[in-house]
Amino acid sequence: MPLDFALIAHQETWKAAADVLALLRGPDRQPIQDQDLKEIFPWLPPRPVCHVDHRSVLGHVVHGVYIDSFIPPDSLAPNYSGANLNRIRDAASWAIKSGARIVSLGGFSSILIEGDTGLLPANRDTVFTTGNTLTVAFIVQGIKKMCALLGRVLSEATLLVVGATGDVGSGCVRCLAPLVNRVVLHARNIGRLRTLAAEISAGGTNVDTATDLHQLSVPADIVICAASLASPSLFLKRLAPNALICDVGYPKNLSSEDLLENCTVFYGGLGQSHGGMSLEPDISQVLYHHPLPNVAQGCLMEAMVLAMENRFEPFSRGRGFITPERVQEIGAIAARHGVGLAPLQNARCLLEKPNEQIEGSMNECELAGTGRTL
Repeated sequence: MPLDFALIAHQETWKAAADVLALLRGPDRQPIQDQDLKEIFPWLPPRPVCHVDHRSVLGHVVHGVYIDSFIPPDSLAPNYSGANLNRIRDAASWAIKSGARIVSLGGFSSILIEGDTGLLPANRDTVFTTGNTLTVAFIVQGIKKMCALLGRVLSEATLLVVGATGDVGSGCVRCLAPLVNRVVLHARNIGRLRTLAAEISAGGTNVDTATDLHQLSVPADIVICAASLASPSLFLKRLAPNALICDVGYPKNLSSEDLLENCTVFYGGLGQSHGGMSLEPDISQVLYHHPLPNVAQGCLMEAMVLAMENRFEPFSRGRGFITPERVQEIGAIAARHGVGLAPLQNARCLLEKPNEQIEGSMNECELAGTGRTL
């Protein structure tokens, strides 16, 4: 039977990769040793891993499949682009073969093709979306929510976006620049950086640029980390006291060693389905690493909510197409079907109580392991 959607993604750590293989091999098999796993993994071809059903709060269910591209977690770097792109193509072929009408490219998959779906196998009955517009919607919602929880005034903030010229980074800049006092754009490509800075300046926002994080001219109190780094090695030196940091990298831009004592860190871009999702076999905790159920990355959820809306179209098409209007549109579609911002978390704890409103008590929630409570 043809499927409504397919999700293409990969694991960002070797532990997650080992967990996926363990579930696929079954409980009776002995765990694969770490060294053996790293030798075997590059030989694993992309393949469907589990079936996914997603229920809208309006009552109907869409059916799909999760396809793992089995990109080795330590191969998320430019010098592996050719091999990784071949894996994404093979995963896309599986999606087409399954009859999926819309396919989300999760994690590094969308970065590899940068919206150029011409790099993927063609089929008139299957469309591809990067999923990044819904990711941006959840990032923006998360920033606003954390500012409210912490009593920050967004209009007085200096916002630093690391990886500002990428698809997600530039979408965040366009949505948040009109709401803050100043924006600092960081990227490695100076040409793209200047083009984006000119666009944002024309809208009346104060803009600074930087290609070196160690030479920032303005301390930032809100940071979005959206760089496509191969390892979590980002070091932020010039931060304002008690900075708020949203890490949306995949893999994460920040490791626990990078975190500064007085900063509040949360993972952005995650959504939660209030209608419910079911995976068979159930590998949800391996895929999403969240203490609450029915949580997934916005990039994967985009295909699901578009399928619920019966809109089988390439909603997110790559760098430059994410505008505030498009973000508002996909956010409204998701909300209509019961998909909203997931409760905020980081590697250390859940930062809010489930279903808690902005005005609710947060006294029991420790922020980012700093010892401070609200």
